[in-house]
Amino acid sequence: MTFVILFGLTALVHAPALMAQGTGVSFGVLQTDTSQPVDITSDNMSVNQEDGSALLTGSVLIIQGEMRLSADNVLVVRRAEGNGIERLEARGNVLLVSGEDAAEAREADYTIESGTVMMRGNVLLTQQGNTLGAEQMTVNITTGNATLSGRVRTTLPGSGGN
Repeated sequence: MTFVILFGLTALVHAPALMAQGTGVSFGVLQTDTSQPVDITSDNMSVNQEDGSALLTGSVLIIQGEMRLSADNVLVVRRAEGNGIERLEARGNVLLVSGEDAAEAREADYTIESGTVMMRGNVLLTQQGNTLGAEQMTVNITTGNATLSGRVRTTLPGSGGN
């Protein structure tokens, strides 16, 4: 899975530190306003009348401002008060895109109010030939900050003979 992220020059200068757990990086060129509407499309939807949750299946695409989240399946969990979405639980081939940055993982949970996306399962980040992977990544889409943890690893391109 591929996650494109802006590392900046400091990531190249401090590449050995990227191997440690808890690595912080930036994510997304533009921060997302979590008060914006959440647009959702999918092939199928089933609604649980008891709790108001909805299971979306088949080519699920969620758009909020500049952020795009796609997955095989997404469970939409409504707030206890019944007004609005509390969180989105994406499973299978998850792709998170913000600006030119993208992240892929097996699963992700997006908590709307806090603007936090927690991605788990073979997260892999790439940008301009650099790769950065981990077992977990937490992104705050309102600030653009991301933290990777769980055996963080990186590959940086060679100098190409220069």
